[in-house]
This record gives sequence, C-alpha cells and structure tokens, in this order.
Amino acid sequence: MGRPQTKSTVFRIRLGAAALAAAGVLFVLYAAIRPFSDEATLQGAAAFASAAWVVAHMLAMIGFTLLMLGLLALYLTLQDTTVDHAAFWALVVGLVGVGLTLPFYGGEAFGLHAIGQLALFSRNQSLMKAVEVVRSGPQLAMFLIGLLAIGVSAITVATAVWRSRVFPKWSGVPFALGFALYIPQFFGTQPVRVAHGLLVMAGCVWLAADLWQRARA
Repeated sequence: MGRPQTKSTVFRIRLGAAALAAAGVLFVLYAAIRPFSDEATLQGAAAFASAAWVVAHMLAMIGFTLLMLGLLALYLTLQDTTVDHAAFWALVVGLVGVGLTLPFYGGEAFGLHAIGQLALFSRNQSLMKAVEVVRSGPQLAMFLIGLLAIGVSAITVATAVWRSRVFPKWSGVPFALGFALYIPQFFGTQPVRVAHGLLVMAGCVWLAADLWQRARA
C-alpha cells in the first residue's frame, strides 16, 4: 500500500475520479452527437457548419482534459507503491499525448466549421477541398503521435493497476483497450464509433469507481 492519505489527498483523488467518469461520458456523447455525412459535398458542409459539429468536438476536447485529472488521481493513489514509477510515467506520457492531440481537434471543431459555413453561404462545393489542408501535414502527424502516446499511457495504466495489488487486476484493461483502439475506430461508421465510445466510457467509469472507493483518509 502507499502512503496514508490526508483529507486533501482524498479530495483530490475523488475529484480526479469524478473527472475520469465524466470524461468517459463525454467520449460517448462526442461520437453520438458528431454529424456524419459525405464530407466532399455540400451535405458535408452542412454537417461542418452545424452547432452539433462544434459541440461534439468541444466535448471530446474537454474529455481529454478531464482524462488527465483521472490519471493524476491514479498517480496519487499509487504513490509510494511498487508501481509508483509506472503510474508517474503514465501521467507524463498521457499529458504529452493530450497536448499533441488537442490542436487537431481544435482545427476540426473550428476550422472545418468555418469552411462549412463559407461553402454553404457561397453554395460552392469546391471549397470543401480545403478540408484536406486542415487534416493533413504536421498537424496530422502531431495528432497521430499524440493518440499513440495516449494509447501507451493507457496500457501503462492497465499494467500498473494489474501489478498494484491496490485495485482489481482487470479494472484497467477496458481503459487500455479503449484508448489503444482510438486510431482504428476513426475508420468505422458512426455505430462503430459510438460502440467504441461506450467501451472508453466503461473503462473510465470502472477505473473511476475503484479510485473513488479506495480514497480514504
């Protein structure tokens, strides 16, 4: 077991646990709310120009941010245990990953929203070619590296949880699986992506419940 938890530490862990559970819910809402359409047409422009497009991506960005509060809570729980080192690096790698991932989501949310509005206003479908400019180049490389880092972080979390003797061994596995599959799920249809969101939510909520339960002064 780690160091005795003070009341302030218990509060921080439970705050992080609540943030982690909320993050899981937001990832499901992102996939469910995000409009899907033929993005090369004016139908795609209408999707980009919609409020649902912006809201969905903002929910994802908030979800990634809250996710890190959850990993901080995990580190506080596992401090001074045999897996302290793994929990620390899971947090660090996760933070780097989120930092690299969020700019792309910002481009998706606001850049594509502006392109969609302009294409609709001018009724000019050719403007949709600019979408590839937003989704390619260095920003795409950053995004993929960021998601890979988050996946590595999640697998490290599952490994730390498994070896910790603090949590049930399997409680980190759905969490790791959800984030390890984050890149492949982009190639799926909306039902596949919603199903993936449900997997991520299950992983986040399960881990959050264990964090909350073990936070005792």
